[in-house]
Amino acid sequence: MYTLFFSPGACSLASHIALIDSGLPYELRRLKFAENEQQSADFLKVNPKGRVPALVTDRGTLTESMAILLFIAQMAPEEKLAPLDDPFALARLQGFNSYLSSTVHVNHAHGRRATRWADEPTAVEDMKRKVPQTMRSSYRLIEDEMLIGPYVMGEDYTIADPYLFVISSWLKDDGVDIAEFPRVKAHYERMKARPSVQKALADEAAS
Repeated sequence: MYTLFFSPGACSLASHIALIDSGLPYELRRLKFAENEQQSADFLKVNPKGRVPALVTDRGTLTESMAILLFIAQMAPEEKLAPLDDPFALARLQGFNSYLSSTVHVNHAHGRRATRWADEPTAVEDMKRKVPQTMRSSYRLIEDEMLIGPYVMGEDYTIADPYLFVISSWLKDDGVDIAEFPRVKAHYERMKARPSVQKALADEAAS
């Protein structure tokens, strides 16, 4: 039994969806960010980074979406959530998820947690103002060069798809209209129709 620590709407939703897709046994533990539970002494023992997702396994705790998503795929190889037998294709998938993690997610975070990178109020506000530009630029690259379609890797659904879905759900709040990117929008709508996505959203809403 795995335990996934999550916060509704956070990137942990991608790992939640992947767990449902995998069929692996798991339980959910919600952290209330509004009450700063991610910085509580109890959670910091689980993940000293004070962030989600965190996946508790019988061998210890895993953190970071990229690591957790690949672990889930590897623990349920029969579900074919990643091209585990094709090193090149797997590297391409990891390259896509790495871009989401290292660039797109960071662009988004500049609008909400700019104080991680700057102290001066003017610098913080400048970072916030630039979020629509950086998110739009990132999604233009995804739309034109990276998203093969209908899923990220083509015809096969993989762990890259829930990750893209979650970050795409942030675009509106980042001041970007998803309709600017027809292929991304089609991917987002396709994902919303998947039973695993619907279940994950319902479970998090009810938590």
